[in-house]
Amino acid sequence: MIAVANAPVSYGAFELTVGINPYVPDGESILDLVQNAGYRGIDLGPVGYFGVGDALARNLEKRQLGLAGGYLEIPFHDDEAMARSRVELDEMLDVFDVARPVNDRLGVPAPCPTIAVMSLPYRRGVPGRSVTDRSLGYTHDQWTTFARNAEGVAVACRERGYRAVFHNETGTNVEAPWEFARVVELTSFDLCLDTGHLIVGGGDPVEFLREHADRIAHLHLKSAHINRLQALIADGSPVEAIWEKRIFCALGEGDLDMPGMSQAIKEVGYDGWIVVEQDIFPDATSLVSAQEDQIRNRNELRSLGY
Repeated sequence: MIAVANAPVSYGAFELTVGINPYVPDGESILDLVQNAGYRGIDLGPVGYFGVGDALARNLEKRQLGLAGGYLEIPFHDDEAMARSRVELDEMLDVFDVARPVNDRLGVPAPCPTIAVMSLPYRRGVPGRSVTDRSLGYTHDQWTTFARNAEGVAVACRERGYRAVFHNETGTNVEAPWEFARVVELTSFDLCLDTGHLIVGGGDPVEFLREHADRIAHLHLKSAHINRLQALIADGSPVEAIWEKRIFCALGEGDLDMPGMSQAIKEVGYDGWIVVEQDIFPDATSLVSAQEDQIRNRNELRSLGY
């Protein structure tokens, strides 16, 4: 079955803003907004943002929202840094264990551990460029270390009963389509296709979905403005400018082929969560416009049969 969720990042709440940006809404406010916009689930955001333990379960069930997944960046290329990340992964899976019975009662899919790679520092300064400059990618030895550690995480998640998915992410070492394809080649990870990040990385989400349908188990659906991105690349802007300049936009705007994406989803028989995202940095006026966009995004998907 397909269930449609949203995410705190659509309202400006994510790892780069929670506890830092004064305009980030509190977790319960976002839960209310997502429920009122007509979604069946929500992504986790930073662990603890929606409450911990039984409080999280009550907050979800009160609003009839399932937990779609949770995002975690792991430094797979760095053996020494892996131990702390495995602790963080276990903490996130503990949260999933609390939320999963709520999902079962609501009849929605289980949450997915959504894993990205913590980038090498230089990649955050050159977003959108590795598609044409492969020298920005990992060395052979770094890919070997990445593959070994990533496979260990995929297996650990399966042992706890969860289907981990690997997420392509702007400003990391898995950004361009060729880098995402290396994850397919080197690991048994299933995939979370993030359409907006793949556009920024120089890829075609519809083509990628068709090519890797057998591995795609989670879908982050968002659009992006290529012309604005190209201006940032020309200026040499770092990855933070992606959010500052609102490169990610509402569905039906920007350069995601929504009719084509919808058709491909149906043709390949995709089954699972569709998580609508529209990443922003929040400001004093963004909450109202964010809610308007998420209602519009939900209506766009309804018009396509979701």
